Amino acid sequence: MTAGRLVANNLLGVVEHPSSGGHPYQVARSGESYVPVGDGGIVLGVDLGDGVFDHVADHAAPGVCLVHPDPAARASLTGLSCAGNLATVRSGGQAGATGVVIGKRGESGRVIVHFGDDVRAGLRPGDHVAVRAEGQGLALPEHPDVTVANLSPALLDRLPVRTGNGAVVVGVRCVLPSMLVGNGVGRPSVAWDIDLQVHADTAERWGAQELRLGDLVALSDVDARWNIGYRRGWTTVGIVVHGGSPLPGHGPGVTPILSGGPGTMVIDADARAHRGVTARVVEEVADARPGASR
Repeated sequence: MTAGRLVANNLLGVVEHPSSGGHPYQVARSGESYVPVGDGGIVLGVDLGDGVFDHVADHAAPGVCLVHPDPAARASLTGLSCAGNLATVRSGGQAGATGVVIGKRGESGRVIVHFGDDVRAGLRPGDHVAVRAEGQGLALPEHPDVTVANLSPALLDRLPVRTGNGAVVVGVRCVLPSMLVGNGVGRPSVAWDIDLQVHADTAERWGAQELRLGDLVALSDVDARWNIGYRRGWTTVGIVVHGGSPLPGHGPGVTPILSGGPGTMVIDADARAHRGVTARVVEEVADARPGASR
């Protein structure tokens, strides 16, 4: 779906250890203190398809966060990696195991890789993971007004995205307004995610009560071609890559994958039957890679 042949890079990611910033507590929007469980590193017991408010956790992703100790290399790891990229463990007790990138997070840049829970249980912080980064530069030649980012061709082919008849039709769980965009505003879309200021007690108001990890969601009046910001009439579609957060200005995280102006995308919202990035889709992407071994 692109005008030219994409180039891939082999990148090094290091399995992150969660950090607390020197003290064990964060302050919730209620004003109460809490311990931020699940904010980065290796998260166990959270998977694609879980509800974004199912767990007592903070920014919990269904997988493992990768970083790099060198800031410049970390920026490249985050900026070049795309959802659908194959990731292979290269050191430690799970060496040889494979997973798939499902998105990225902000706060200096993290790449989220979905591994099975059995693999996650055997990983440790500091293990090396190779990411075959491919996808930045992907385009839809028949729809040049829709910008694609953070997405590999292998995953695009398996998402509810159809092209033709002058528009790109995208299936999503729900459509949410730009007023709910929190952390991520003004940040580069290839290195950050968009936190939605939606919480368990407000989700029904916005039609987001069924929102699940791996879902696609559309954000109205949001332009995420470069830096994430408000633009009237524009639409951004992203993958839900982490769960909710008690922090004010934070919530379920969305990695942008498609952005377009008025009339460029038709959004097909299905609150109950939508299927985005599921465990089955991840398995199909991994199995389709040359030499992939699971």
